[in-house]
Amino acid sequence: MFSWSFIPWILQIPNLVCAFGNSECYFRIKDFSHDGNVMIGAFFPLYYYYTNKKIPHKNLPNHYEDLYLQYKFKNYQFVLALVFAIEEINRNPHLLPNTSLGFDLHNIPFSEKNTLMNAFIWLTGVNGDIVNYNCKLEQKSAAALTGTSFAISAHMGTLLQLYKIPQLTFGPFDSILGDRAQFTSLYQMAPKDTYLPRGIVSLMLHFKWSWVGLLLTDDHRGMQILSDLKEEMKKNRVCVAFVELISGTWNSLSHKFWKSLGKIEDSSANVIIIFGDTDSLQGLMKNIGQKLTTWKVWIMNSQWDVTNHNDYFMLDSFHGSLTFSHHYEEMVDFTNFIQTVHPSKYPEDTYLPKLWHLFFKCPFSKINCKLLDNCQPNASLDLLPKQNFDTAMSEESYYIYNAVYSVAHSLHKLILKHIQLQQSENGEENIFLPWQLHPFLQNNYMNNHVGSHMVMDMNSKLDSKYDIINFWNFPKGMGLKVKVGSFSPYAPHGQELSLSNHLIQWPARFTEIPKSVCYKLCEPGFRRTVIQGKAACCFDCISCPDNEISNDTADMDHCVKCPESHYANTERNHCLQKTVTFLHFEDPLGMALSSTALCFSAITATVLGIFVKHRDTPIVKANNRALSYILLITLIICFLSSLLFIGQPNTATCILQQTTFGIVFTVALSTVLAKALTVVIAFKVTFPGKWMRWLMISRATNYIIPIFTLLQIILCGIWLGTSPPFVDQDSHAQHGHIIILCNKGSAIAFHCVLGYLCSLAIGSYIMAFLSRNLPDKFNEAKFLTFSMLVFFSVWVTFLPVYHSTKGTIMVAMEIFSILSSSAALLGFIFAPKCYIIFLKPDKNVLHGIRDNSHRGRNYLN
Repeated sequence: MFSWSFIPWILQIPNLVCAFGNSECYFRIKDFSHDGNVMIGAFFPLYYYYTNKKIPHKNLPNHYEDLYLQYKFKNYQFVLALVFAIEEINRNPHLLPNTSLGFDLHNIPFSEKNTLMNAFIWLTGVNGDIVNYNCKLEQKSAAALTGTSFAISAHMGTLLQLYKIPQLTFGPFDSILGDRAQFTSLYQMAPKDTYLPRGIVSLMLHFKWSWVGLLLTDDHRGMQILSDLKEEMKKNRVCVAFVELISGTWNSLSHKFWKSLGKIEDSSANVIIIFGDTDSLQGLMKNIGQKLTTWKVWIMNSQWDVTNHNDYFMLDSFHGSLTFSHHYEEMVDFTNFIQTVHPSKYPEDTYLPKLWHLFFKCPFSKINCKLLDNCQPNASLDLLPKQNFDTAMSEESYYIYNAVYSVAHSLHKLILKHIQLQQSENGEENIFLPWQLHPFLQNNYMNNHVGSHMVMDMNSKLDSKYDIINFWNFPKGMGLKVKVGSFSPYAPHGQELSLSNHLIQWPARFTEIPKSVCYKLCEPGFRRTVIQGKAACCFDCISCPDNEISNDTADMDHCVKCPESHYANTERNHCLQKTVTFLHFEDPLGMALSSTALCFSAITATVLGIFVKHRDTPIVKANNRALSYILLITLIICFLSSLLFIGQPNTATCILQQTTFGIVFTVALSTVLAKALTVVIAFKVTFPGKWMRWLMISRATNYIIPIFTLLQIILCGIWLGTSPPFVDQDSHAQHGHIIILCNKGSAIAFHCVLGYLCSLAIGSYIMAFLSRNLPDKFNEAKFLTFSMLVFFSVWVTFLPVYHSTKGTIMVAMEIFSILSSSAALLGFIFAPKCYIIFLKPDKNVLHGIRDNSHRGRNYLN
């Protein structure tokens, strides 16, 4: 929907007050009427008087000498809509046949006093201060049309309801006027604005505007819309930057006015909602226009139309503004009708000649103030700039058109009822009273000429769909109103608002969709957080937590957690793929541990070779030679078992890691226990006793290793049968890596295995400790004691360290514990013997094995 306004014409039009001061016809005012069987009273704001200096009149009280006349030619469209509807109805043979509609037109002055005076003139037919008298020859009045402001309709309503005359208002819907108890004869043509706040907030959410200012009229409508807007904003986390209530009495010299204007300019809100009508906000709007406030986006209701004002600068200030207007069908026939309007066609019209005189330079006749015949023959209202006269039907004109149709339909039903009741005689006109129309008006549902529905019942009046209009001042000096979207409260949820973003022109300051928020935009890698002590929409930016990102869309309320297989980069704006890793043989740590294990294995094998070579020497034969061989072979396997923990884990290696570790160390500790028990038995046989003698004869120490090893095998079998170790992934231990490792399956089973080993170590330690002072030159009890003490200390220390580390470090800790405990056994038990074999061969003899106090004792006793 497009409508153009050509500003250069305005700049050529002289001042409407002074340019024609020498033309008496131009200032001669006379209300006019169009006769019919039934008359409708029309009260439209067509002109008003004003004074600049308020110079009192010398003779007339309450009057001024410097009184000027100002026409509102934009409102003349109201008259044309009235004429168009009446002519259309009168031509319709199916609506009010044999009955014609007419109208009485009266101006609504600025003052309330004169408003009621014109109403009295219409009611009584007398132009004077006579009340309670009706001087009309016949009563043909059916209803009155009033508007556009609440004050005019309310004052007229208090008078008209005394006569029970139907009053139809074409101004914006007002809840007070809809009170049937207070205004019994008043009907509003405009739909309710119940869903206007929801539509405005939907627009805010669409453009992510959360910080807006409010400019509202300081009256009951302003208070109502403020309450509704705040409630709707609170639901959707849209905050109010400021609220300014503008009084209709404020002018450009008011201190409050300039204070409010300064608050608008200084506010950080780029979007400001304006709700009100032309009369109450005209002072504010004109000053906004004159200050060229081009850096704000104005959201307005349809009662304020920028193109209604002949102000070149206002077009610049309100370029890019958005207006919510009630949707109605386009009236093409009305536009065609306007093209045919001419003063010669309607000679009773006193306003048309003034338009032709003003815009087409048509002179008046000095005799009767009629236009001379030499006027432009092709002159038409559609040639006028839209800034002065718009041929497209306005909202108010549409409501006037529907009001006339509503009266016609109600009157038609009333006449039909009279005919059915046979209350009229043949050849006579139907006689009716205005109050008889009320039952029909209250339940009147009808279609107008263009197919739109009208509901007159206030209780069932529906809320209408809204058109969203964007105002352009492009090219410069033109006013263009473009429909860019709509809002329908009855559409499915989420589809109420429909917008064509590419059609919207924003104020000159903005190169993209404006931002109106109470915070700085958060860059990628940051998220918004509420600032304590400020509005709920005011945020600060904080960095995203670990492993969370905010991507390149920016300005996010929540950061997004990266998947387990990814990690956040340093800027925390992208998730990167984690590297799969484990304890490699090629890693420095893996290489060091594997090299250490192989070195100790080689050393242990060397010691085993030494012991085999010197197997017949006393130092080797002491403390049971076979047990030493078993212990050395077991230690070689212990060192090599640590290699199972290095490299990429699989199910087999995970199972072998724990079972090999548990069983091999059980064999080693059982061997140490057997060696310690052998020393004790060897030095206790000198004391009589069957039990000790049986131990020596039966060689019971040989059963220690298989018995204790079998118990560990059973424990490992239960572990593998219930919850065996398995391959697992740890994505949290090391940043940017997924570590593949072996999960022990059952932590209880693992600790039971470890506890069993520690129990064997404690038992061996106790046996070795008891035999530490026995007088044998080759007594290794002390060395066994130290080796078990170190073994126990290593694995007791291992538990807290193991549980406090993760990833490859945890695996390395277990390998280190295996190597260090195995090395302790190797070093403390076999290093002293190797020392004697190589460095002290003179001590590796049988002489002096026992001291003198035990000499001569028999081992077998």
